[in-house]
Amino acid sequence: MGIIVQKFGGTSVADSEKILSAARKAVAAQEQGNQVVMVVSAMGKNTDMLVDLAQQINTRPPAREMDMLLSTGEQVSVALMAMAIHSLGAQAVSLTGAQIGIRTDSSHTRARIQSIPTDRMRQLLDENKIVIAAGFQGIDENFNITTLGRGGSDLTAVALAAVLKADACEIYTDVDGVYTTDPRILPDARKVSQISYDEMLELASLGAGVLHSRSVEFAKRYGVTIHVRHSFSEAPGSLVVAESESPTQAVGGAAVTKNESLVSIKDIPDQPGTSLTIFEKIANENITVDMIVQNIGLDGKANISFTVLDDDLAVTQDAVRKALDHLGSGQLECRQDVSKVSVVGLGMAQQTGVADHMFRTLAAAGVNIQMITTSEIKISVLVERERAEESLRLVHDAFSLQTAPPDAQTKDIGGSTESDIAEVASDLVGMEGLRVDDVLLDESQGRITISQIPDRPGVAAHVFENIAAENIFVDMIVQSDGSDGQASLSFTVPRNQLDAAFRVAESLLKDMDGAIATSSLEVAKLSIAGIGMRSHTGVAIRSFQSLAGEGINVEMVNTSEVRINLVIDGNAAEQGLQALSSAFADVLQKKATESNTP
Repeated sequence: MGIIVQKFGGTSVADSEKILSAARKAVAAQEQGNQVVMVVSAMGKNTDMLVDLAQQINTRPPAREMDMLLSTGEQVSVALMAMAIHSLGAQAVSLTGAQIGIRTDSSHTRARIQSIPTDRMRQLLDENKIVIAAGFQGIDENFNITTLGRGGSDLTAVALAAVLKADACEIYTDVDGVYTTDPRILPDARKVSQISYDEMLELASLGAGVLHSRSVEFAKRYGVTIHVRHSFSEAPGSLVVAESESPTQAVGGAAVTKNESLVSIKDIPDQPGTSLTIFEKIANENITVDMIVQNIGLDGKANISFTVLDDDLAVTQDAVRKALDHLGSGQLECRQDVSKVSVVGLGMAQQTGVADHMFRTLAAAGVNIQMITTSEIKISVLVERERAEESLRLVHDAFSLQTAPPDAQTKDIGGSTESDIAEVASDLVGMEGLRVDDVLLDESQGRITISQIPDRPGVAAHVFENIAAENIFVDMIVQSDGSDGQASLSFTVPRNQLDAAFRVAESLLKDMDGAIATSSLEVAKLSIAGIGMRSHTGVAIRSFQSLAGEGINVEMVNTSEVRINLVIDGNAAEQGLQALSSAFADVLQKKATESNTP
């Protein structure tokens, strides 16, 4: 007899009829011989109503009391769901997060799970009862009620599936699976049969609302198979597993994040510790920074640009001003008329030409790219907000995402892929803590920088089309903000192709009024790879702090959900590797301990 975890979101339990529909699915799963755990969100717009009510009482309500208030929504839902199951002739027990014993830290409104005991749930399941768990909530060490933040019920479901070694975690929602992009924006979007954890992590962080990124982080960490399904249909949905849908497809999805604000900090000291000073002030405000673009400095000065959500801009500006006061120089510029368009795919790590195809597609439509950042499986560009949806459609069509690849595959739903880890998950402290899989050094690349590029559509496409024509493989790409009419573009290539790449760059200068090309063999790329690289705001701070402590300057930065890449002077490569390895020794050791647990 297997265990199935079924999660029903707010729209799936919005009224009595929908609650009964969800109850029938749970009873049917039990009648098929499964033990069933349900995770239930608050009904419909109940949470929004409670937030609005709190705002009427106090415009800045205490976080602890907000958790106390918001947790009541799920308590209503689980009780009603248990009643519905009883009305169908089955047995059920409703439990709050505290009654289960979901232990979290004390970060109210955004708590992280530390441990989950399974004894009570297993006893109830063995008594042939359906367990109805309140999503989104837990308790801290002082028995204060905590909530897990946006998407918290997804996280509860995946966490329970992990500790119970469930065969699958079914996420029931108002869409019938994961799509290549948001079908509400682009009707041509296609439902995928399966998607990899890493691709789903990137898409979730980019605004794909079907799953929250923290739940996917957890699923990847403990090998939980997620099955996204429609609440009111029996049709198969989409699986989130280790493998992508197609082993040959370069791009598997696209996304747009409309509510981004661009923060540009110019003419700051190009020296060790500058990035640390800035991002430490921001992290102290618990703000998650998205696109980070730090390019090669000129004349002792550097520029750093990054994006934050619109709602976080005011607090970010205050934090940056404090950092600039400390640094003694620098200018702050902000814009709220931009959006981020991204493509994601495991296949792009092995295939060339993805970036230049995306850039040319946008250039052909006259869309100006204002910033570029890449990772091994993602390319993100910043464009004018009024052209964001158009840009999404352009790149979605350019990579034929509306058409299923001929080698599309679907994994069989089975047990946890890492049952040895899930076996001990309930005994681990900090289940949702930072996990670093490796700290890596790559000394095989060189850097090309083209400075003072005119900020106009098609420039990046022109550069990378010519680079691709010479069969040169490009790894990192960073284009800084060109709001002052000029941008800087840096990219890394294999060292044995650096001379060829530099010749291409020089040949293009005649078309770029006053642009300057430079190159360097003496660079090294340091990478921190793991889970929660972006959602744990302290990762970048640890990195900058450890390198600054050794007097090592960061020349280029790019980030993703699973990796942070830093380019430094090649002469400091080993020193930088040792500094980062020491900085993350605690979580690297934790990962090694988990992997070796019998």
